[in-house]
Amino acid sequence: MLAPALMVQGTASSAGKSLFVTALCRLFRDEGIRVAPFKSQNMSLNSAVTPDGHEIGRAQAVQAAAAGIAPTVEMNPILLKPEGDARSQVVVMGKPIGSETAQRYDGRRTEFEEIVKRCLTSLREEYDLVVIEGAGSPAEVNLKDRDVANMYIAKLADAPVLLVGDIDLGGVFAAFVGTLELLDPDERDRVAAFVVNKFRGDVSLLQPGLDILTERTGKPTLGVLPYVRGLAIADEDSVSIESRRGRYRPGYDQLDIAVVRFPRISNYDDVMPLEHEPKVIVRFVETAEEAAGADLVILPGSKNTVLDLAWLRSTGIADVVARRAENGEPVLGICGGCQMLGETIEDPHGVESREPHVSGLGLLPLRTRFGREKITAKVEARRTAASFLDIHVDADERLAGYEIHMGVVERTAEGAGPYEIVSRNGTPTRVADGAVDERGAVVGTMIHGLLDNVSVRAGLLTALAGRKGLAYKHGADGVASADDEYDRLAEAARQSMDLDMLWRIAGLAR
Repeated sequence: MLAPALMVQGTASSAGKSLFVTALCRLFRDEGIRVAPFKSQNMSLNSAVTPDGHEIGRAQAVQAAAAGIAPTVEMNPILLKPEGDARSQVVVMGKPIGSETAQRYDGRRTEFEEIVKRCLTSLREEYDLVVIEGAGSPAEVNLKDRDVANMYIAKLADAPVLLVGDIDLGGVFAAFVGTLELLDPDERDRVAAFVVNKFRGDVSLLQPGLDILTERTGKPTLGVLPYVRGLAIADEDSVSIESRRGRYRPGYDQLDIAVVRFPRISNYDDVMPLEHEPKVIVRFVETAEEAAGADLVILPGSKNTVLDLAWLRSTGIADVVARRAENGEPVLGICGGCQMLGETIEDPHGVESREPHVSGLGLLPLRTRFGREKITAKVEARRTAASFLDIHVDADERLAGYEIHMGVVERTAEGAGPYEIVSRNGTPTRVADGAVDERGAVVGTMIHGLLDNVSVRAGLLTALAGRKGLAYKHGADGVASADDEYDRLAEAARQSMDLDMLWRIAGLAR
């Protein structure tokens, strides 16, 4: 017998579907229910690696963690990673199968539908409940015939739907009613209740609107979720970056970290742990003027290193980075950013561009050679004697992270890199990672997630503060643990919803 499924859809992108599913996964787990997340098709540049080396959407990995289980590729069988020019890298069952336009991708819908069905069935056979996340809005009438992520999945799983709307943006009642109006009658019947998200203020003032909503639609409101401030849980899409654009420059007693906002930025959640540290301001920047003068400039991951490197030069930020290197001012490159800091980028197979050879910024002794195979791995690394900003090195500590990149990055000069990978997907290895310049101010690494390690983050911030003559107080309390944040999110949901209604809708005994 297959387990029941409950689906969360939204009135729009960024309505809060991913976090609400995360909250539900933790809430159900706390009630002793074996629950798993599922999203048939995810479009995101923030991805994660499963323990067995498969790539899935970051949101599903977070949701699995909230559910207390390991992420698996069945939880997100199809991942689309936008590359620009109306193309996306298509990742199926955790492995890339190529770059496709929307038209070519749609031509393979039948093939992908079968994969989605198998994965959903597998999860429903293994768990007590599957919480499904939709994509965007189910009311995108121009895409309805190609939908594999919203009402198609709800019907496939015979799942009731909770419709989430973001009241913080305004117009939530119109969004609820308008979404229902654009659904087919059978789809409308599948919507069981509304969830108002990101509410600030006195809920009683909202009640007249909720009453009218029920009168107009015949559907109840499951709950009004509060705006949860300072939540240290990774965002899924680039919409969240825009809220960090234009942040004020901090005062002298604060650390100013400028993250270059590439047009094709990816895995920018690498820097999220810094955002939740005290006395640290993280700004996403797009101009040379914004980048200049920061205590640290970070070149993050990129879905297309070659094109984003060209953009970096056109904006003048490349010149800012070069001057920082000359002056011994800190620069950190992660994955694509690391590749840009190197000497050359070779692409003989046309993986990213038509240019077989592109010069990098030449600030680190590294050569990148793109290949057709993608490396996706959970890794453990250790620090070497090559120090970044004279940060204390503990060679015995194992640092956790992950790799997601095409091809290989090799050193072109003697000497150690900042890290050595000692384990990939649980298999011992010894692979040098990245490089540090002679002054110890410019570093590149191919490892994502290093800043999640308290010692790395604390060492970096202490060094940056020391350069300004400041004393930086750091420690494990700087960023709340993921488990603590899942608990905080679930508790906010628990206090804001009619739990008896939730259990009835989900088809669970309580």
